Amino acid sequence: MHDHRKLGRELDLFDTDPLIGAGLPYWLPDGATVRHTLEEYIRAVERRAGYQHVYSPVLGKRELYEISGHWSHYSDDMFPPMDLGGEQVVLRPSLCPHHALIYRSRSHSYRELPLRIAELGGMYRSELSGVLGGLTRVRAIQLNDAHIFCTLEQVADEARAALDLIRHAYEALGLTPSRYRLSLPGPGGKYVAAPDLWRRSVALLTEVLDRSGLPYEAAEGEAAFYGPKIDVQVTDGAGRESTLSTVQIDFHQPERFDLRYVGPDGARHRPVMVHRSIIGSVERAVAHLLEQHGGALPAWLAPIQLVILPISASELPAAVALTRRCADLGLRAQVLGPDRGSLGARVRLARLVPYQAVLGAKEASDGHVSLRLRDGHRLGPQPAGDVLARVGALVASHSTRLWDATAGDLS
Repeated sequence: MHDHRKLGRELDLFDTDPLIGAGLPYWLPDGATVRHTLEEYIRAVERRAGYQHVYSPVLGKRELYEISGHWSHYSDDMFPPMDLGGEQVVLRPSLCPHHALIYRSRSHSYRELPLRIAELGGMYRSELSGVLGGLTRVRAIQLNDAHIFCTLEQVADEARAALDLIRHAYEALGLTPSRYRLSLPGPGGKYVAAPDLWRRSVALLTEVLDRSGLPYEAAEGEAAFYGPKIDVQVTDGAGRESTLSTVQIDFHQPERFDLRYVGPDGARHRPVMVHRSIIGSVERAVAHLLEQHGGALPAWLAPIQLVILPISASELPAAVALTRRCADLGLRAQVLGPDRGSLGARVRLARLVPYQAVLGAKEASDGHVSLRLRDGHRLGPQPAGDVLARVGALVASHSTRLWDATAGDLS
């Protein structure tokens, strides 16, 4: 069983400090590389799927969250308001009210819909200290969030497309959902009192799941305060389940913010708002990735993708030159020289690095490398340019494979 907190510190990915506070981890350089790579991957996936990216402030007036319903239904999980110039401002617990205002700031025609707005943005939740842990439950959250404004006729297709994006991302990340959950309201919860809207939302999400052919379970008491949702559940090594990705249908906030679009009849109509997150919070996603892979992240996501191991000091110049070639190809490489120990010791030190390029005197003079893969396979001496090109192609394709079997024999 792997613990991401232990792995994160061993691999110098993240840490905490009591002067910053509980639930507020900071990212070290290698962790920042993982986070940046993951964020850029998600942005690229979203751009290809027709999303437009925005930035919005992490603060908002209390009135904003009164309109959205967060203040009356969710204030126990929000930080207290701050007095500022006779007004009260709040650290946002969610991005959706800001995106509703971005939509409302311009007039829209049915021809523009669906309008897909995405943001990797910060949000803040006043979690109790007893539930905080590593990256899985934090107070400052970087959320991969998006909101789709569409017609009622487009809702099912948009929600199903969001599920497809989630499935493709999980394949690239090497993740397997433990189950899909249809999260419904339960007795005693703080929910928006709009039974007709709830019925419509539940019916639409049920249709999406049924047409997607995904096995799912209904769970009462797990809905958002404004509507039901599809939750993609993952399980850690200790058997604890958590939500990583979500798709939600929301009739409530378009009504609260009086969102409109001009239909083909020239009249003003109300859009539906689809909330979706491909990987949820970056923090929780990285935590689960570390535990799922035992720290051996997919090559495209690894902070160091290739470590170069010169046999002796004589090969150091060739090793440094090879790192420059890697950098030119967009690969993250590092030299582990003989000052770090014997070759065997360095191989063990770099055991989680996807690729290890060994440089002896013959390889250095011939412009070759002998490649070792993280899984124990070895590739005999080959031209360094060919090896880097093949590694680069696998990294660029976001493959979870370490080597293309057709590219060369592995022993």
